[in-house]
Amino acid sequence: MNAKELHDDAIVIDGLVIAKWDRELFEDMRKGGLTAANCTVSVWEGFQNTVNNIVEMNNLIEANNDIVTKVKTTSDIRRAKQEGKTGIMMGFQNAHAFEDQLGYVQVFKDLGVGVVQMCYNTQNLVGTGCYERDGGLSGFGHEIVAEMNRVGIMCDLSHVGEKTSREVIEASKKPVCYSHCLPSGLKDHPRNKSDEELKFIADHGGFVGVTMFAPFLKNGINSTIEDYVEAIDYIFNLVGEDQIGIGTDFTQGHGQPFFEWLTHDKGYARRLTNFGKIINPEGIRTLGEFPNLTDALLRHGFSETQVRKIMGENWLRVLGDVWGE
Repeated sequence: MNAKELHDDAIVIDGLVIAKWDRELFEDMRKGGLTAANCTVSVWEGFQNTVNNIVEMNNLIEANNDIVTKVKTTSDIRRAKQEGKTGIMMGFQNAHAFEDQLGYVQVFKDLGVGVVQMCYNTQNLVGTGCYERDGGLSGFGHEIVAEMNRVGIMCDLSHVGEKTSREVIEASKKPVCYSHCLPSGLKDHPRNKSDEELKFIADHGGFVGVTMFAPFLKNGINSTIEDYVEAIDYIFNLVGEDQIGIGTDFTQGHGQPFFEWLTHDKGYARRLTNFGKIINPEGIRTLGEFPNLTDALLRHGFSETQVRKIMGENWLRVLGDVWGE
């Protein structure tokens, strides 16, 4: 089976996309052969504005239901594949939308939210992000983790501090993930994860989605798809072939004001980081170029079975473990 045939046949899941949601983007997802993607609908927003974002996303999915479909279960993802559509999973990059209400976890699960990152770069009521002194998982955070386990929402630790991450991994009764991260072994950066952190999550049944966000890659904005495959290979050798997948962190369609909002605490307060120029690796600059990744993985020497796992089967399995269906 050649790369194109394999890509067309495989389940392809992107564990994190935070792009500008519109018809053009959904068409590019179809061009790239995406079976499903975890689409961010909350970062700094509280409860009400997150609900508003979900309403907007629901309307957008409905208006484009010839090419996309909302997915809440792994059987929904398989159905999307059969129908030739891209499944839209909704996810948060911050637990801020839960505010101080445990009951909101169930509410958002019922609205279709399947993955929630515990913190986004800074402190919240649950724990600490990766840009602050890490106080660990709070008492309320322990309750949130238990409730997310109960209702079936996956805990994501991508932007979370090391201590908080470790305590979530230990507290969770279901697999947790770094939906989009890179190894600090290839580039030292507060957002990248050490070999120890990567092994720790894998040893506890967790999952690692590998991102291609250029500022965190070894060669920055000069990175190519080969640099991205190198990072996948690096993590693969630490966690094994069953606990790794893709989480691109595509920001397609967004301009500078969006990145200003992302990189300030709460969207407006102190500056946390400055990404500089953002350009995705040559060879996979857009979601439509996703087939190039299957080709690059095969050329790198991964087997067909391993490529299928990395491109989506591992995500499908672990989401089923958390969602229960």
